[in-house]
Amino acid sequence: MTILDRLTGFANPAAALRRAIQLSDSGRSAEAFPLMAIAARAGIAEAEYRVARCYLEGSGVPPSRTEGTRWLRRAANHESADARALLAALYVTGLATAEADGKGSESERLFEQDSPGEPDFVAALGFAAKAAEAGSATGQAILGYIFTSGPEPMRDADAAHGWYERSAAAGCAEGCLGFALSLARRGGLAERARIADEVRRAADAGLPTAIYLLAVLTEHGLGVTGDHAAAARLYQAAAEKGLPSAQFRLGLALIDGSLVDQDPTAGEAWMRRAALGGNIEAAYLLGDRHVKSRPPDFAEAATWYRRAADSGHQAAARAIASLYLTGNGVAKDDKEGARWLRVAANGGNQEAQVDLANLVLRGAGEPDDTASVAEWFEAAASSGDLIAAFNLGLCFTKGVGVRQDEGRAAQWLRRAADGVAEAQYMYARILQDGRGVAAEPKEARVWFARAAEAGVLDAKVALAEMLLNGRGGPRLPAAAVQLFERAADGGHAGAMFALGALYSTGQGLPVDQTAAQKWFAAAAERGHGQAQLMLSRYLFKGLAGEHNPVAGRLWLERAAAHAIQEAADELAELVSG
Repeated sequence: MTILDRLTGFANPAAALRRAIQLSDSGRSAEAFPLMAIAARAGIAEAEYRVARCYLEGSGVPPSRTEGTRWLRRAANHESADARALLAALYVTGLATAEADGKGSESERLFEQDSPGEPDFVAALGFAAKAAEAGSATGQAILGYIFTSGPEPMRDADAAHGWYERSAAAGCAEGCLGFALSLARRGGLAERARIADEVRRAADAGLPTAIYLLAVLTEHGLGVTGDHAAAARLYQAAAEKGLPSAQFRLGLALIDGSLVDQDPTAGEAWMRRAALGGNIEAAYLLGDRHVKSRPPDFAEAATWYRRAADSGHQAAARAIASLYLTGNGVAKDDKEGARWLRVAANGGNQEAQVDLANLVLRGAGEPDDTASVAEWFEAAASSGDLIAAFNLGLCFTKGVGVRQDEGRAAQWLRRAADGVAEAQYMYARILQDGRGVAAEPKEARVWFARAAEAGVLDAKVALAEMLLNGRGGPRLPAAAVQLFERAADGGHAGAMFALGALYSTGQGLPVDQTAAQKWFAAAAERGHGQAQLMLSRYLFKGLAGEHNPVAGRLWLERAAAHAIQEAADELAELVSG
């Protein structure tokens, strides 16, 4: 700024403002600011407003929200509609500083916090209303937003619609976008073309959110001609303006090739930008991609899951819990895993509730978890959730979070049995044993059959036992053997032991000691104590032709370790002999 400019400014503040505007328009902001300040100190509202903008934007002067807000207040007090509109916007976004009256030391203003505070809709409403009534299209759009998204007592959909319409008619991009959204909220299927037109007007003005919404409309052909290539270009335009939701959608499109040629590397790069910009779904999906990559990168997955979980993503909280419980990508920490499960479960994630319940049923978790688990399951079960009914039945069976009650366990398991195979098996066990209800072997047999047909191995073995001994119906040894074989093929050690016993005694099968030893060995190798005892006897006595006392003793010792008295006695006799 020249000496002449400064002298002119002191003598004529209005001329100083005109000269400042010329300098600013030519890109000489640093020279323009002192002249603007002269005019502003003289009380010229437009100059006060422009000085405020300089402070807020850091144009020609170091940025300062405190000073920017202070000058906006001065301009607003001098009836500047633009200042009132901008001040309302600052209050809505929590960016208006507490030092707006100019009090406070210079050092306090120098080290002011950049992070926003809580929105002040009451203050915003006052400034926006005055700006809107004075004809500010921006103020009208902000007022529409306050009536739409402010605290419940302030909300007025009809008033919001009217202000948005006036703002849009005046050509305000924010007003066009707000009006389009208001039309959509009113169920305007018949207004699709008009909605799209308003969104396009806002997009043409460069609003990132409007560009993104126009991309959505274009992708799905809503109010505009569907065009995937055009939608992709719009998503990219919004993404390049820094909108995380657009970056996320563009990333997805590049990864799955739904709108453009597939490019997973570029897609993941956009996904990362979205996640770092606060899109928690992008962070969660990045975690999933790293878990499912070959080989998995659990450490990288944990980073993204944690970012999403910290922002409230329940599925991500459950995912990070799984990593802690298994020790994949992070140090194994059951307590931390349970904590993250609790976060997800308390947020309503039913899968996490089931996972936490399983931890509790295994004796893990915190004391307060047991009551929560039962409450979650009862609420869901009462609404018809059969899985929840099954888990609630387990709670009553084991006394987890509720008083142990076999009768109520039977009630909930019966309800769950209509669609949950494991519940069919457990309900059959209750009927077979007569726990909490009268014993009904015939009915138990029916439920075991249903569970067995659904693939529950324990149910196949239980049904086979009933068919073999004739409990609850006729004896059917051949059918029993088939069930034992099916369960054994599925890896059930008890079924293998049963087949060994049947071949050994000739019950339902011809005696075949070689086959018996084969099945005893298969069960023994899976840790079945009685099978280990029988295998040791076969090897000691050579019942199937193989005489191996050394191996026999090893199997006998393993059987004794299961606290089987017969094995302990035989081992003691062997040692003493």
